[in-house]
Amino acid sequence: MAVIGFIGSGNIGQALARQAIASGHDVVMSNSRGPHTLTRLIDALGPSARAAIPEQAGAAGDLVVVAIPFRNVLQIPVQPLAGKIVIDANNYFAPRDGQVPAIDNADTAASEILAAHLTARVVKAFNAIMAAHIIEHARPPGTPHRRAIPIAGDDDQAKRAVTEFIDQIGFDVVDAGPLVDGRSIDPMDAWGPVLDADALRAAMASRTQR
Repeated sequence: MAVIGFIGSGNIGQALARQAIASGHDVVMSNSRGPHTLTRLIDALGPSARAAIPEQAGAAGDLVVVAIPFRNVLQIPVQPLAGKIVIDANNYFAPRDGQVPAIDNADTAASEILAAHLTARVVKAFNAIMAAHIIEHARPPGTPHRRAIPIAGDDDQAKRAVTEFIDQIGFDVVDAGPLVDGRSIDPMDAWGPVLDADALRAAMASRTQR
């Protein structure tokens, strides 16, 4: 059992928290508005969940999920997440987040900006799936044609830990490569496609050859 910290408790964070609890983990939920706004969510999640401020959620998590709009990532507290494994579930969307020329010009990827800010071991994941599908499409390990989740990251140990977590909550994993290649799954044709591991590898290979 691990503790999964959440910075962001919107639809994606809530869906991942439900699956994490179902897999035997504890969760610490946070948002920008304070723990008092999470009472109803914590009651729904049950005794394996508690609310906290982002600093506390980051410090408590063996694994930390960031699921907030990209425009807010530089507000995430740095010290509690330094060196930790962080799942980056967000997408850069210029009309919402404002233009970031370095991303627009392909000089960097959104997750690289987050990783540099946090000095954490960031793995891109869950940015290419609808929140409802995190629950609806989850299947036990070994299920034929189980849906696959693409990930990207620079730290092999972090990717192994995230892969294990993703497997526990109901999905196979396809490694898209280093963190900069996370932009190739931004957001995988909004938000999908629904593919098993073999089909997802083929689809991603086709994208890189265009």
